Amino acid sequence: MSGEVLTQRSGNIATVILSAPERLNAMNLDMWRGITDAFKVLDADDDLRCIILRGAGEKAFAAGADIAEFATERFDRDSAHTYGAVMASALEAIQQCRHPVVAMIHGACVGGGLELACCCEMRICGENSRFGVPVKNLGLVVALNEMQAVAAVVGRANALEIVLEGQVFDAQTAQGMNLVNRIVAPDQVTAEVEATARRIAQGAPLVARWHKQFARRLSDPTPLTEADIEESYACFDTADFQTGYKAFLNKEKPDFEGR
Repeated sequence: MSGEVLTQRSGNIATVILSAPERLNAMNLDMWRGITDAFKVLDADDDLRCIILRGAGEKAFAAGADIAEFATERFDRDSAHTYGAVMASALEAIQQCRHPVVAMIHGACVGGGLELACCCEMRICGENSRFGVPVKNLGLVVALNEMQAVAAVVGRANALEIVLEGQVFDAQTAQGMNLVNRIVAPDQVTAEVEATARRIAQGAPLVARWHKQFARRLSDPTPLTEADIEESYACFDTADFQTGYKAFLNKEKPDFEGR
C-alpha cells in the first residue's frame, strides 16, 4: 500500500506530513511506524522550536486508519494487539516529544486522524473541516490509550458523545467541544498555522518545552510533588531568562538561544 510520512524543515520549524492523498491520508501500518520514527528524530533536535503536523494536500488531515488493511493486519485479537501497539507508539511519540506540536487540519480529521490531532498541543482547522470517530459502525472500539488522548482534550462527556453516536461533525461543533483552538477560512489554514508556529518559535524554547511537560504532568491525577514544583523555578537559571527580562527592560526583541 502507498503512503509515507515526510519531514520538511524551515529554520527552527519542522513539518511532518502524512502523505497518502489518494486515500485522504488514511493511515496504514508503515505510516504509523513512520510517525514514531519522525518524532523520535525531531525530539532529539535541540535546534528545533516547533513542529507542524499535517496531511498532504487540502482535502484531509487524516481519514483514520486504512480499513483495507484490516483483512491482513487487524483481523483478530492478536493481530489487533500488535497493530495497536504500533499506533500507541506513534501517539506517544507525539505526546512525549519535547517540542510543541501544532496540527494543521485541512478537511477530514476522522478516526485515528482525530486521535493524532488530540496528541498535539494546538489544533487549527478550516471552516469546512469535519471531525468524528465512527468506529461503532465497524464493530470496533477506541483503545484505552487512544480514548485517553481524546478525553484529555475534550473531556469524558464529549469523548463519549463522539464514540457513542459516531457522527461526523463540523468545525463549529468541534470548537464547542474544545477540540480545536481556532477556525479560519479554508484557504487561510496553512498561513495561520505557519504564523502560529513562528510565534511559538520566537519564544524561549526551553520555556515552551517546560510548558508542554507541565501540561502533560497536570493530566496525571496524582498530587504534585516537591520535585514537580521545584522544576517550575529552573528557568531562572537559564541564559534565556537573563536575555528575556533584560530585553524587556531595554525595549528590545529578545534573541533566545535555548540555553
